[in-house]
Amino acid sequence: LELVSALGRASSHDVVVIDCLTLYVSNLLMKELDDAAIRERFDALVDALRRPSAHVILVTNEVGLGIVPENALARRFRDLAGTLHQRLARVSDELYLATMGVLLRLRPSPVEAIAPHDDDAD
Repeated sequence: LELVSALGRASSHDVVVIDCLTLYVSNLLMKELDDAAIRERFDALVDALRRPSAHVILVTNEVGLGIVPENALARRFRDLAGTLHQRLARVSDELYLATMGVLLRLRPSPVEAIAPHDDDAD
């Protein structure tokens, strides 16, 4: 829940992995914070990542590519996660989308698919 504080405590490390941002959004929702309070947490996280003391790797789940959830809480979760993703994408040096073991590098350009090594090839 205190991701910005955790980043501050990790400042002595070269690399910090945050896994996972959608779990962070879910935890904030379960604390019954309103959207304004959650967006304040997002603001603080974005600000902290603009002045990193370590290389920060953010892991998250893409939740906006499917159907619109029928449940109001699920829609709220999807929308807030999408907002966080968009805000973090703006300040990230590198962006990757991973699916089924294949990475798609979105930034820096050019966009490139990075296939896994096929160690089991016949």
